[in-house]
Amino acid sequence: MKDLLEGFSVVTDFRVAWGDMDSFSHVNNAKYFTYFESARIAYFEETGIVSHMDMTREGPILASTQCRFKLPLTYPDTLSLGARVSKLESDRFTMEYVAVSHQKKAIAAKGEGLIVYLDYNTNAKTDVPGPIRAMIMDLEGDGLEVVEG
Repeated sequence: MKDLLEGFSVVTDFRVAWGDMDSFSHVNNAKYFTYFESARIAYFEETGIVSHMDMTREGPILASTQCRFKLPLTYPDTLSLGARVSKLESDRFTMEYVAVSHQKKAIAAKGEGLIVYLDYNTNAKTDVPGPIRAMIMDLEGDGLEVVEG
């Protein structure tokens, strides 16, 4: 399964709950966005975004998101959720996610999110802070597309 998560810099495991399923006996499509949110927050914690936001009130806000469903999930299962930043711009970055089923040993879903940096004091966009940019660049290495300007 490690090869299914290759290139994802932050990986967390998450258990599928019985209540995640719907009347069609598989995980409800909306739950995948909750899984991606968990992966995103793990990434934010790893890069110091959460602690920086607590100190400055500048931080990420989800501007858009999407999911491509590959196969249905059911209870019981454990997921490995991968998260990475694929593109870093002055005031935003693009995240990619993958949900890998331990039970099926396959990718259940892939997703993407556009994250905009916001000054929560003024509700205006702001640049991704230098220390956060550096941490993302260090974590992602050569696989990261950096757009200047």
